Amino acid sequence: MSGGTGDADAESPTEGRRAVVAKRVDAGEADLTEIGQLAAAAGYEVVGELTQTRTEDAAFMFGEGKVAELRDLVRRADAEAVIIDNDVGPYQTFNIGGKLPGGVEVVDRFTLILEIFGQRANTRKAQLQVELAELRYELPRAEAKASLAKRDERPGFMGLGEYDESVERDIKRQISEIRDELESIAEKEEARREQRRDSGFDLVALAGYTNAGKSTLMRRLADELAVDENAERHRDLDTTAESQDMLFTTLGTTTRRAEMEKRDVLLTDTVGFIADLPHWLVESFESTLDSVYRADLVLLVVDASEPVEEMREKLVTSHDTLYERNEAPVVTVFNKIDRLEPGELADKRAALSGVAPDPIAVSAKTGAGVAELRDRVEGELPDWERERLVLPVSDDAMSLVSWVHDHGHVAEETYAGDQVTVDFEAKPSIVARARAKAAELSAPPAEESA
Repeated sequence: MSGGTGDADAESPTEGRRAVVAKRVDAGEADLTEIGQLAAAAGYEVVGELTQTRTEDAAFMFGEGKVAELRDLVRRADAEAVIIDNDVGPYQTFNIGGKLPGGVEVVDRFTLILEIFGQRANTRKAQLQVELAELRYELPRAEAKASLAKRDERPGFMGLGEYDESVERDIKRQISEIRDELESIAEKEEARREQRRDSGFDLVALAGYTNAGKSTLMRRLADELAVDENAERHRDLDTTAESQDMLFTTLGTTTRRAEMEKRDVLLTDTVGFIADLPHWLVESFESTLDSVYRADLVLLVVDASEPVEEMREKLVTSHDTLYERNEAPVVTVFNKIDRLEPGELADKRAALSGVAPDPIAVSAKTGAGVAELRDRVEGELPDWERERLVLPVSDDAMSLVSWVHDHGHVAEETYAGDQVTVDFEAKPSIVARARAKAAELSAPPAEESA
């Protein structure tokens, strides 16, 4: 796949391609639900399934007999690709491909995820992150591919062109260049976050496992205010957040304004977490995850309609992703409660209390619990300071009062004689600026020089 630079509206190169999905597990029963969803998200049509429970075969991942069974299934289903829900090594990929009909591609779990990311990448930043992830995935495989190329054998998996001794060096150079550009983008985004805080906004990030309903919840929380009201201050704000029953609908970040009772909040929806992502892939999207790590509050959204064990696994995955770098408080949101039977929510709260203490339950679809969520958000955000300013009535004082209304919550505004008193709450930085401006207005005029 390419670095995600194609037209987002163009048909995916995998659209309509017929694929067999397969998975090996050491013990228990292999579950193909998620890999099927991922394949559909990438545009494949799943036409067959195969599983095996056994220890990993060093040469083929599956047992050799199971690979022959896979070959026969591919032929019967007239499949064009085999998607394997495992981390398949380069030589294993080559060996499996050699047993399949000619022209059938072997795609492992992480290559499939990168395909999806590439299709969703419609901003420069997203494209760079996808390309970085591809290169990091490719780097340890370069030596194996070079060896196969020297033997004049088809690799049978994702390639970056003809391989020779310079390939590894070129990959490392490209990785360095992309990191530099992403670092530049990150610096600009951090400056924008600070500008938003200086404007009186609290930053709230929606995080969670992919397909938990984050985008739907965002639309519910932000639907009372159009972003256009704030466009002059933040022109980059998107007016929509997609809401589809599809994995990885959101790849980049989408930010919308939502007004709580007292506070102005900017909500950011970002890429969903997914189980078993390798460290190199998470690191490649570090720039996007910064919107979560550097928020004032994180809403960790989980699909409450799923079985308890699945919810537990996904909560653990999400916490693991947040653990090392996140400093903001985290509120767990049980979403999709409209799908639960009576009593089921209480049972799940009790069963998951260890990984989801004091969760708040909502239905982004129906709006149930959303008012309580707004209250919880305001309660969990960093404390505001209370201040009371007494100002001489003047045009400059009225401008300051208006500024305080825009950047904080005014509890009381009173006029007496030639003075105006404004009692308000705001971020400490906003209070400090208001005090400084009030001091300037209240200072006696400097004496004119002779």
